[in-house]
Amino acid sequence: MTKRRFSAGILLYKFQEKGISFFLVHPGGPFFAKKDEGWWTVPKGEVADDESELEAATREFLEETGYLPSGSFIRLDPIKQKGGKIVHCWAVEGDIDPDSLISNDFQIEWPPKSGRIQTYPEIDRGAWFTMEEAKKKINMQQISFLEQIAAIF
Repeated sequence: MTKRRFSAGILLYKFQEKGISFFLVHPGGPFFAKKDEGWWTVPKGEVADDESELEAATREFLEETGYLPSGSFIRLDPIKQKGGKIVHCWAVEGDIDPDSLISNDFQIEWPPKSGRIQTYPEIDRGAWFTMEEAKKKINMQQISFLEQIAAIF
């Protein structure tokens, strides 16, 4: 797999009494443990050379949550994150129980320069948020994804 300067992800949404809700995930590991507002994200990841962006987006969603999204995918306009990475995203209606997430793991030396390799889940939690809540929680550059779906519905 070649590292590219773009990722692909899925924004899962559903309609509830309060209106539209969005499913976001919080990155796992020690760096993000005490970070909240502005750090949540759509489940996303790198695109492999042998897969389409939508295939990568659904694979990443499954790896990070244990849920395989399906349905009528809506391609959203991509965004550019602070580090320069382009994120392609699709929205799809669905439902997932945040308490049943199953995330893949990653390893990192922690604490730094300690020689100790620790294992952490890539995603430590997920949750459903209203538009107002989601705008506070999500990575600032990804707010556009929420607004694009709100404009459709």
